[in-house]
Amino acid sequence: MYYGFDMGGTKIELGVFDTDLQHIWQKRVPTPCDDYQQLLAVLHALIVEADAFCGKRGLVGIGIPGLPNEDGTLFTANVPAAMGQTLPRDLGALIGREVKVENDANCFVLSEAWDREFRCYPTVLGIILGTGVGGGLIVNGKVMSGRNYIAGEFGHLRLPVDALEVLGRGIPRIACGCGHDGCIENYISGRGFEWMYAHFYQQHLPARQIIAHYQAGEPQAMAHVDRFLEVLAICLGNLLTIIDPHLVVIGGGLSNFEEIYQALPKRLPAHLLRVAKLPRIEKARYGDAGGVRGAAFLNLLGSH
Repeated sequence: MYYGFDMGGTKIELGVFDTDLQHIWQKRVPTPCDDYQQLLAVLHALIVEADAFCGKRGLVGIGIPGLPNEDGTLFTANVPAAMGQTLPRDLGALIGREVKVENDANCFVLSEAWDREFRCYPTVLGIILGTGVGGGLIVNGKVMSGRNYIAGEFGHLRLPVDALEVLGRGIPRIACGCGHDGCIENYISGRGFEWMYAHFYQQHLPARQIIAHYQAGEPQAMAHVDRFLEVLAICLGNLLTIIDPHLVVIGGGLSNFEEIYQALPKRLPAHLLRVAKLPRIEKARYGDAGGVRGAAFLNLLGSH
């Protein structure tokens, strides 16, 4: 049995999967955000309950909104109770088995890579176009976290020069929460989609309204979407050249904008090497369930 925790700032969700990777049980509880011992107790109790349900001890994986550190501690700004704590070691001691921990975006991609149809692809690149831009890379069914556990933080690449030609050399280099300016997540995320519209047309509209105007054929919205999709293709083209994946899976709020899947195959070749063949590009299949699925599947082949 495989147990996957999605540990967020407001809730902890546990999903239990059988050896066929079928979801058989789940439970949600509030996250004890400020008390580490209480957090450990809640996780421990959920595992005990899952063991009783399954009649055996399951393998445990946890997806976190942050990063594991080399020394075994966690960086979890949205879960203060776990910040700087050795949660994998401490919880493992309580339950008498190893606990694997990964960034939640990596868990999202791992979930997609283990979809029955997608398992045939050796390299899977996941991109999350949400409030920011996140993602991850799965190679032969395993998360590739990198030396500092930051592999997949694609949103903090800088705007490519080709994007500046599209947006204009004078485009503001937006300050990013990472401490740098001009990170691509401020332009190609859902938030960036709205910012770009406001910058060019001096009107603040939510993404869904801009998309509705686009679908109605409104010229301003159509010009905006054309510009946005070209910048998205440029940024993704750089990633494809570096990683050369077999499959790209797109998640996050903007993944529901179906025009993306029509436009990218047409626009990407101009930003790739001439010999490059396009990977398959798909919308994420598991949505909010991806976190627990991916966390559970950390134990299939190991996370590194």
